[in-house]
Amino acid sequence: MTNTLHRQGTLENLQGDYVIFARPAAGINREGCAPKLKEFLRICLKHNPVNMGNEENCGIPREKWPEMIDKTTDNVGATATFADLDSLRSVLGELKEADLGISINITGLADAVHECCRSAGITRHSIEHSLGFHGRVERLPSQSILEINTMCGHGMVSFNLVKKMIDYVKLGKLTPQQAARYLAKPCACGAFNPDRAAKLLERFRKIG
Repeated sequence: MTNTLHRQGTLENLQGDYVIFARPAAGINREGCAPKLKEFLRICLKHNPVNMGNEENCGIPREKWPEMIDKTTDNVGATATFADLDSLRSVLGELKEADLGISINITGLADAVHECCRSAGITRHSIEHSLGFHGRVERLPSQSILEINTMCGHGMVSFNLVKKMIDYVKLGKLTPQQAARYLAKPCACGAFNPDRAAKLLERFRKIG
């Protein structure tokens, strides 16, 4: 199970949101896995990710990603986020050839991810779905805020921060791209998609 499954949105805007991550298992293949995690991240870096992280270093500028990769250790997971299927498809092809021997998970629209796996010659092991939110859902913020907040499955991108960035964009204090970069910084693993966030913020600005 992964917390990235709870992303909210429409079929249209979720088509630009795919997270792939590598996770070694304690007591099985974690010890000495740092070189494999680094190779995973290097492969992802070649294919235009919109965010990357290793749980110890996240929310950092793109130009520092190579340094982050070099500092990756055994005790972290490695994550990359993409805004298009062609990039994801290319990553999967290279990962199959690399045969790193660690678990690879992908979050995204199931049919699209399945097609990427099939085109790369990969047989999907399993699939999991989020059942959505239950309970006193009337206490949740608006759908607009949830679409951005749920891109950080750990809840590090707070409702209030999202609301503030939406207001700043509407007031012209920040561009959607600037606000999206601020929103990506608290994400603890690199799963937040600033490209999708910028598009959502631009949509919210237009509708007022």
